[in-house]
Amino acid sequence: MQIKKAYTQAVSRKYPEAVVIAIAKDGKGRYNPITLGWTMITSHKPPMMAIAVGLARHSRAVIEEAGEFVLAFPSSTMADAALFYGTNSGRDMDKMQEFPVATQPATEVDSVLLADAVANFECKLESQLVTGDHVLFVGRIVASHVNTDETVKRLYTLAPGYKMGGVVAAKVDG
Repeated sequence: MQIKKAYTQAVSRKYPEAVVIAIAKDGKGRYNPITLGWTMITSHKPPMMAIAVGLARHSRAVIEEAGEFVLAFPSSTMADAALFYGTNSGRDMDKMQEFPVATQPATEVDSVLLADAVANFECKLESQLVTGDHVLFVGRIVASHVNTDETVKRLYTLAPGYKMGGVVAAKVDG
């Protein structure tokens, strides 16, 4: 029991945490976004990124079936959309219809880009690995898009309980 209590306390100190939204097209032709709290670059040559999706999530099956997805790094103005996409299931609704955001067509995969995101990465599914109650999906980046508005800031989870917002870098004297 001590290990579980220590883990719970320790994991609550991991914030701020980057927020990403993965989008894949489901078998009904709907673009299904899911908000995730983890991503990482796994390779530069070729460029690849990984995400973790819960085994029970509808989005896991959608990504597996589609074999491709978009990774959007939402802006701080997209907190409400990120919360909605992360707390509702595409199994039960068309999330993009229920909470519409500005999109544009992806160029290399059958998905959409989030127009207000700070960056979007189009990915082809390269590999996957079950890790306990999640699946790690590794996507090979086939196209990248950046929001050229320098005032747009990235969205982070700032604390437990879905507290989201932008982060201001600390000034380091040197």
